[in-house]
This record gives sequence, C-alpha cells and structure tokens, in this order.
Amino acid sequence: MVMPLYDDNPFRLPHRPIVTWSLILANVLVFLAEISATGEPQAIVYHFGLTPAALNGDMQLPGGLPPSLTLFSYMFLHADVVHLLGNMIFLWVFGDNVEEAMGRLRFLLFYLACGMVGAFAFFATDVHSQTPLIGASGAIAGVVVAYAMLRPCAKITALVFAIPMRISAYWVIGFFVFMQFINLGSASASEVAYWCHVGGMAAGAVLFPLMRQSGVVLFECIRASSQPVIADAADAPSVWTAR
Repeated sequence: MVMPLYDDNPFRLPHRPIVTWSLILANVLVFLAEISATGEPQAIVYHFGLTPAALNGDMQLPGGLPPSLTLFSYMFLHADVVHLLGNMIFLWVFGDNVEEAMGRLRFLLFYLACGMVGAFAFFATDVHSQTPLIGASGAIAGVVVAYAMLRPCAKITALVFAIPMRISAYWVIGFFVFMQFINLGSASASEVAYWCHVGGMAAGAVLFPLMRQSGVVLFECIRASSQPVIADAADAPSVWTAR
C-alpha cells in the first residue's frame, strides 16, 4: 500500500486552492451529516448514491434525488472515516497543483466531469445493479492522473507499506494506476468500485490536456531531462550532453 502525505511544491501558488479546500470541506460536512442523520443509517446512501438500476429506470427510490442528479451527489458520500480520509488525503496532496494549472472554475468542472465519467464506467459494468455507488474516488482518480501529466518528477513523501519514503510522483501514481487495473479482475467480488476509478483516470487523461491553462506544459521535467545541450566551445569541443 502506498499513501501520499505531501509533495514538494515548486509553485508559489499565488492563488490559494480555494476549490480544492472547498471540496474537502464539502465532503467532510456531508459525511458529518451522514453519521448524524436520524433513522436508517443507509437512507442517505440510497437516496443520494448512484444506483445503476434507478439510473436505468428499472427501479424507483421514493424520497431520493432524481437519478440523473446522483451522478454528482454520489461523489460527496463516504462509507466510513477511513474511506473519507483516504480520498481527502489524495485530494489534499494532488489537488492544489492541478487547480493552479487549470484555474478554479475549470478545475471544478474537471473534477465533477471525472467523477461523472467514473460513475458511467461503473454503471456500464452492471446496469441492473441495485447496489449504490458512493465516494469521491472517481473524481480524485482524474486529479491524480492530471498531476502525473503535470509534475511526474515531483518528490512525494509517502507511506510505502507503512514506511515513510520520499519518491518521485510517477512511482506513487504509477503504483496507484497499476493497482486499479490489477484489481479489475476481482471488481465484481469487491466492495471497491475499481471501474469507477478507471473511468475517472481515463477522463482525467483526456480532459486535462484540453482544459489546462495556456502555457502549462505537460511532462515538463521529463522533456527537460531528455533535451540535449551543446557544451561551450571555449571549454571543450562541441558535443551533445544530457542535462
């Protein structure tokens, strides 16, 4: 297991990541509302989570949101504290840089779009399922992939099997992506919606290059490290050397 804790941030962040912070706050407040709700604890999940059978028209959930709106509401619900904290740590570590690269409004739209595509990916695997989908993982998976495209060489402090290590972002994110695909085979027998994660990652990979602000370069550190330079003629004969 790899859990990121924080990243080295070369950006000066002239604009505070208000959207990232607001999304974290919204998720926490909704979770507090979940656990403090009176009556049946699962009622909120069934009313506001994404149930494929309801979206497909196979069933109706009295008192719940219209099924189309649950494509968005589901991503603000969480099963327990561990589920919430895991998602919010990822959003805390990776969200601010992606928000800066996109701008606040576009980042919010990007986040919601990744979550919605993740929901459709989950829906497509079993359109008649009566099990509700909840959690911000699909949206956050898109943010994580966007970060990998933006700053793959950034140093991340992470817990790697409970051992604190400082490693490049592409190792942390690469392991995350690898595990999502590895676990797809057992997705039907798991409570984790891996297809939602994969859908969110795919959306992030497609949307981030299109929605980033002008001047934001993809994979900048990798390009810089692979570009040859010419030695000064006064010091040595002209040769190609890697930076």
